Amino acid sequence: MKRNKLLNGGDDENPMATVANLFDVAMVFAVALMVALVSRFNMTELLGAEDFTMIKNPGQDDMEIITREGQEIRRYTPSKDQESSGKRGRRVGVAYELENGEIIYVPE
Repeated sequence: MKRNKLLNGGDDENPMATVANLFDVAMVFAVALMVALVSRFNMTELLGAEDFTMIKNPGQDDMEIITREGQEIRRYTPSKDQESSGKRGRRVGVAYELENGEIIYVPE
């Protein structure tokens, strides 16, 4: 009887409980890292409800135009799209630069 108490009398602690706790900590760390990256790169517009247009690297060869309309996000790279499809753009308006440096866009 005394022998059974020694064998079964130990703690009934689950050894996998610490692994589950480590997983929880890792998930909290991953979410915190994603929030930090979104706020660091000023990408909070992606989380909002309104539509937007964002231009990365304007005027350079690797320029990208990112638009969000509703739940759909589109990425447009002018140089890559034009080379592969052979299509050219069309005129959609005129831009005027005033004497004070302000630029006014007039759609057609």
